[in-house]
Amino acid sequence: MLSMAESTKYTSALTYEPDGLNNGVNNAIKTKDSGSSLGSQESMKLKKEISLINGVCLIVGNMIGSGIFVSPKGVLMYSASYGLSLVVWAIGGIFSVFGALCYAELGTTITKSGASYAYILEAFGGFIAFIRLWTSLLIIEPTSQAVIAITFSNYMVQPIFPSCEAPYAANRLLAAACICILTFINCAYVKWGTRVQDIFTYAKVLALIAVIIAGIVKLCQGHSVHFENAFEGSSWKMGNIALALYSALFSYSGWDTLNFVTEEIKNPERNLPLAIGISMPIVTVIYILTNVAYYTVLDIRSILGSDAVAVTFADQVFGVFNWTIPLAVALSCFGGLNASIVAASRLFFVGSREGHLPDSISMIHVKRFTPVPALLFNGAMALVYLCVEDIFQLINYYSFSYWFFVGLSIAGQLYLRWKQPDRFRPLKLNLVFPIIFCCCTIFLVAVPLYSDTINSLIGIGIALSGVPVYFLGVHIPAHKRPQWIKNLISSCTKYIQILCFAVLTEMDIEEEEEKKQDKSN
Repeated sequence: MLSMAESTKYTSALTYEPDGLNNGVNNAIKTKDSGSSLGSQESMKLKKEISLINGVCLIVGNMIGSGIFVSPKGVLMYSASYGLSLVVWAIGGIFSVFGALCYAELGTTITKSGASYAYILEAFGGFIAFIRLWTSLLIIEPTSQAVIAITFSNYMVQPIFPSCEAPYAANRLLAAACICILTFINCAYVKWGTRVQDIFTYAKVLALIAVIIAGIVKLCQGHSVHFENAFEGSSWKMGNIALALYSALFSYSGWDTLNFVTEEIKNPERNLPLAIGISMPIVTVIYILTNVAYYTVLDIRSILGSDAVAVTFADQVFGVFNWTIPLAVALSCFGGLNASIVAASRLFFVGSREGHLPDSISMIHVKRFTPVPALLFNGAMALVYLCVEDIFQLINYYSFSYWFFVGLSIAGQLYLRWKQPDRFRPLKLNLVFPIIFCCCTIFLVAVPLYSDTINSLIGIGIALSGVPVYFLGVHIPAHKRPQWIKNLISSCTKYIQILCFAVLTEMDIEEEEEKKQDKSN
């Protein structure tokens, strides 16, 4: 299954022929005009299609998912007061801003797609990076996409079955259709995926603005009783504050989305940090104001008794138009799923290109310049998890690993500052930012080990299950593997290349050379 770790990583794919790959593949790939085989001097790379606006929409679209419509209950449950819960939301926003700024420096310094995987690979080498990739492959990406798709289907089906529970099969089939449609859209053209993201980002932001305006109107009408003695009854235990922060950070997750597609951003040195700088304040302000609107209309008992706070809010404020919020949640999930698919497919794409996954996953379509095999692989994994009824328990397993690897990425930033002080960095932060973020991440990793030991250990076990896979599939030289494994890899690469009309890619060598020249000057 795994590719040869020793294979050339960034060669022109049009002349690449793994063992057993005959000339039929090369003959199948012709230029449109001349009809001849593409020459060895032609290069195939991901196309830079993502503009600044597309980047902002990707970040905002992934961050504003289903979380803000449901997670206020979790924050309030553990903070136990409106005042402390708003403080937790603000801390979550500041924490996310720190992480996003650190990733902006990493993304402009290491201009590879793949986010934390690429940064860990650069700083600490292939083994730890593979464990990061393995954890994402097995749990993080497919389960999160399955949950978003199921949430989307629940809210779409709910109006059809208002007085009874929707059929299980209907929910799962609609969720599967959602994943398949978005996978197709992103396979077709990068522009199609970004346009879908733009449209649904605008829709969900408008929905939240409607909630905020309704809350402001209520405040202006004198409905401020819930904010009197706002900190009364607050739970100041560190464990409860940490758990409240987890719920808030769940809603803020997604600030690293653009780092997964760095190689497809136009002028990434400018647009990546600028997109992050625009997106993070927008999301933080929207989240805090949305919670103020919730707290203005609903009392603590109503929020804690609701599984979907936004729907309860709409029932009391929007009257006959209360159906707009379930629709907004569905649109939000659709846009969030699209952003997640874009990010995850690029992660697997980069992992394959580094020799940690089969070579076929790093191929891109010769005309559309999209990573079709990676997108199909990601979609297939998400569909598999739709077959699991209780996937929410699985999500708890990866929280330890997720924050561990995010913290490790920022630790890699500090390590590279020490190891390569003269490296060209278009954006260079004060060291206070990564140090504070690393300290906070240690807190986030240590708390679940104490408060949720079993699930944390399961998450660690899932991550460590990749150790034998790494040594058997990546570390051992290709010539020492059984012949049947090499034949299987060769056959799979051949037929995937033919079926997907795709070729291997190379890094943008010209850009790398320009950066070296800038550094020398």
